[in-house]
Amino acid sequence: MAAVLAVALTLAACSPPDAEGGVPAPSSAAARTETAAPTPAVQIPVTPATPPPVQAPSAAPEQLASAELGIDMPVVPVGVQDDGSMEIPVDPSVAGWYRYGPAPADADGATVLAAHVDSRVYGIGPLSVLRDAQPGQTLQVTDADGAVTVYTVESVTYIPRAELPVDQLFDRDGPRSLVVITCGGEFDEQSRTYSDNVVLVARASS
Repeated sequence: MAAVLAVALTLAACSPPDAEGGVPAPSSAAARTETAAPTPAVQIPVTPATPPPVQAPSAAPEQLASAELGIDMPVVPVGVQDDGSMEIPVDPSVAGWYRYGPAPADADGATVLAAHVDSRVYGIGPLSVLRDAQPGQTLQVTDADGAVTVYTVESVTYIPRAELPVDQLFDRDGPRSLVVITCGGEFDEQSRTYSDNVVLVARASS
């Protein structure tokens, strides 16, 4: 797009004033007897044709840990399911990172991780302790570059599944933060689902 714009501006600068009914060209006789006035220089802004460099994506998180909470689990990138919900690894001992959102090294926004609390096949997962987290405790996320980001817990909340404030939790522009989500509340044997989400919000240490 930048290259097309640059060409368009260049051609406009070289075009005649108006081919149809514009300023008439002087006759050959007048050209021999009159001295043409100099054409004033006009500065035409031209957008560079070279596109700006593409910024490499930040390193993906690979490990979530907290000695205080007894959490130590791998993290894998995940996307979106057909129904529009975030994908979650089947094994509750593995957390999923919402790869379309911020990574720990990004300057702004929330890094969102989620995992099942338990499974009939795999048993209870590490995030079963999330409900016991207290403000002031810390979690660490290690990314693919080996960088460790430390987060301090601000809140742990039970939120009904249907009322999860997605726009707030998946924030791209706010302060650097970590959002960890798992299941909680009442378990419905018939639907095999929990009534709530347990949501931990923590802020990155400066």
